[in-house]
Amino acid sequence: MSEWTFLTNHALVLSYLAKHPSITAREISLDIGITERAIRKIIADLDEAGYINKRKVGRGTRYRINPNLLLRTDAHDDIAIGNFLEALGWKRRRRKSRADKSSGDTTTSTTD
Repeated sequence: MSEWTFLTNHALVLSYLAKHPSITAREISLDIGITERAIRKIIADLDEAGYINKRKVGRGTRYRINPNLLLRTDAHDDIAIGNFLEALGWKRRRRKSRADKSSGDTTTSTTD
């Protein structure tokens, strides 16, 4: 009998990118157990759909999550991806907005 999991490879890759924004496709591949080529295809899918933004940093890439997009399933299309990732242990990085910086308020923030 084959082993199964609750999360798709797309969800696993997104979770890794959220928790480790500078992780490489090779590192994810070794942890998840699928090919690096499959990881790169999934990253391209996530980027094309707007779930992630990629930015070159030196020779590497840094990933940012768009937490406001909704899950891509009819049964749960009212759940934001950021909430889903938080349920998997992702800690949103908080940054002060410009208005907060000038007023000294630290309660309102934006997501990295």
